[in-house]
Amino acid sequence: MEQSYEVKVVTRKNDDGPTLCVSEASGKGFIEREGLMFKDLAGDGVLYPYEDWRLPCQERAEDLANRLNVEQMLGLMLHTPQQMLPGYSTPYLGMATYDGKNFQETEGAVPVYALTDQQKEYVKDDFIRHYLLSVTPDAQASAMWVNQMQEAAEAAPFGVPVNISTDPRHGCVATDEFNSGAGGKISHWPENIGMAATFDAELERKYAGIVAKEYRAMGFTTALSPQIDIATEPRWGRFSGSYGESSQLAADMARAYCDGLQTTAGGVRSTDGWGNESVIAMAKHWPGAGAVEAGREAHFPCGKYAVYPGGNFEDHMKSFLEGAFDLKEGTRRAAAVMPSYIIATGQDKENGEDVGIAYNKYLITTLLRERYGYDELVCTDWGLTGEMGPMDLMIGAKSWGVENLSPAEQSLKIIEAGCDQFGGEYDIAQLKEAYALGEKKHGEEYMETRIRTSAVRILRNMFRLGLFENPYVDAKHADELVGTAAYCEAGFEAQVKSVIMLKNRKNVLPLAEKTKVYVPKQYSPAAMNWMRMMDPEVNEVPVARDVLQKYFTVVDTPGEAEAALVFMRMPKNTRVGMDSGYSAADKENGGNGYVPITRQYRPYTAKFAREESLAGGDPREDFVNRRYKEKTVTSYQEADLDALLETKKAMGEKPVIACISSDGPMVVSEFEAKADGILMGFGVTYEAFLQLVCGKAEPYGLLPFQMPVNMRTVEEQCEDKPFDMECHVDSEGNVYDFAYGMDWGGVIKDGRVQKYKHV
Repeated sequence: MEQSYEVKVVTRKNDDGPTLCVSEASGKGFIEREGLMFKDLAGDGVLYPYEDWRLPCQERAEDLANRLNVEQMLGLMLHTPQQMLPGYSTPYLGMATYDGKNFQETEGAVPVYALTDQQKEYVKDDFIRHYLLSVTPDAQASAMWVNQMQEAAEAAPFGVPVNISTDPRHGCVATDEFNSGAGGKISHWPENIGMAATFDAELERKYAGIVAKEYRAMGFTTALSPQIDIATEPRWGRFSGSYGESSQLAADMARAYCDGLQTTAGGVRSTDGWGNESVIAMAKHWPGAGAVEAGREAHFPCGKYAVYPGGNFEDHMKSFLEGAFDLKEGTRRAAAVMPSYIIATGQDKENGEDVGIAYNKYLITTLLRERYGYDELVCTDWGLTGEMGPMDLMIGAKSWGVENLSPAEQSLKIIEAGCDQFGGEYDIAQLKEAYALGEKKHGEEYMETRIRTSAVRILRNMFRLGLFENPYVDAKHADELVGTAAYCEAGFEAQVKSVIMLKNRKNVLPLAEKTKVYVPKQYSPAAMNWMRMMDPEVNEVPVARDVLQKYFTVVDTPGEAEAALVFMRMPKNTRVGMDSGYSAADKENGGNGYVPITRQYRPYTAKFAREESLAGGDPREDFVNRRYKEKTVTSYQEADLDALLETKKAMGEKPVIACISSDGPMVVSEFEAKADGILMGFGVTYEAFLQLVCGKAEPYGLLPFQMPVNMRTVEEQCEDKPFDMECHVDSEGNVYDFAYGMDWGGVIKDGRVQKYKHV
């Protein structure tokens, strides 16, 4: 008999309650009591409290947790690495087979949304109920896969549904078009730093509401977002994912996002704002990850330390305490938190431990839970336990400060610290070993009580979402709703609003329609990226000609042109991804491996860097000073500067407009005086720039950070303090400070500026 991959459900409606759905193939049914219908998830005809949708979520979670055995509760504590559709076998993610074959070997007999052998085992045998889904060809495939996962979970003991998570999906590449339909697409919005550039919390609230609708249609019920770290270190590789360096702006944007994501406005809603349109917000990265030393990112072993030379640790928690934990609608606070990978150097006031946040009992239990009263789910960042990878790669475990413990010992320390869930882990045997170690150390009663506390927090979120009543999604609806023109247009409008006009000499902008414009090529040399794969050499005009011709008359030489548009990228050490601040070549040549992270185009020598690092140490290093003073690095994007300078020389007095795709602060003094107009965007399409250049929209964005005058001020600022750099002053006398931006009338001085200026 040919296997069917379409899940068929049976529905029962309650006049004054939720609609219930059960898979025909799960073997579970319904219970009727006093004219009301309930799901018989236990399969024995008895209505248990956890099956009773009339009861509070806390009561239901406690009842179910008390029925689970230790192994089942441990399964709930695992949140798997990325699942892909179809499943592939990779060194990072492990095996993915279908009846023992890889996907290619099935020769089309298996659809991309079929469950792998491993996923079936995780659900049935290991009681794993939390899965991160990354790659999926389209919304419909995602929904079909989710339904099969839910069917398998419903058939298992107690019928506990699965909770599917996702990393942010609403970013875009520069060449995207705003009106893409579904077909694998989704609405495209700016990066977080771009949303922050709007200084518009209500727009962020609207954005999150659309995200929630698209996620629930696809079957996603937990968002591994928002990232609400205060980005006080301008070289930080995750700056673009933040809301900038103002803790007040970040708090307001975090609150808006979590309210929009978690609140069910229509549909089946409970009295506390939760319902079947809600998505769990997992705010990250407690207690703030933006103070990394010298900009090195904590995904890499070389970047494990955050430092606080300005004594400003407390301010980094403000986006949590006054934002994500202080919601204005019914759900009250973000229902999940992800701790940072970092070692918050010197901040453990109880035990004096310099270990990663998820391993630190003071920062998780004493500070987060006891002092600030946070009793929601805490899920570690991905891949904390196991063997470390190379110093400059993201692969390998992020076991910072406890590298010499065994994986089971590391897992126990995470439990002892107060975390509830292991992000990126699926090894139930390792967790059982950790539990056994805990029994020897603390006793059986302590350990069982400890993990049951976590089980209640985990299950409570699933009850809040209505998953126990109906975990299934309509694949056809997903195909129709996700990436609709209305959502995509809203995202595009936000892109346009997020772009900042930094300069407009002699009101050269906007350009008249059909102006003859020249766009130079953008060159990228061949280079090895941080995953040690070779990126090819590229030299081409970055914007498609047909897109340019919608707005202007495109010419091929500066001589023919009336104006030039130069598309530039923020200078970085690498082409893509996060700068690690580490060079294997430097290490091989006798150095310590540590190099500067640059934000200027021309070669940068760190003459003003520290003589001694503020933190250091790794089991593989025989030193602690991560000094890089006097070392030199070159930006991968240096040719972008050449393109602008050469274009200006060729254009003479004719205007040259720089359109910069940025991730955060950068040094603009190398070219600013040569540019007549400068626009800066953050994860937006080229078309968003063009809408402003031609005047179809008016600039609205403001800088959510300071723009440094040079790299010296970057080196000399404190990683943990905002607003402590000397800012660039342009040829027109404008200071590129926080909350600066221009519209057609000049420098913007509206209510947003007054509210947030250096708050």
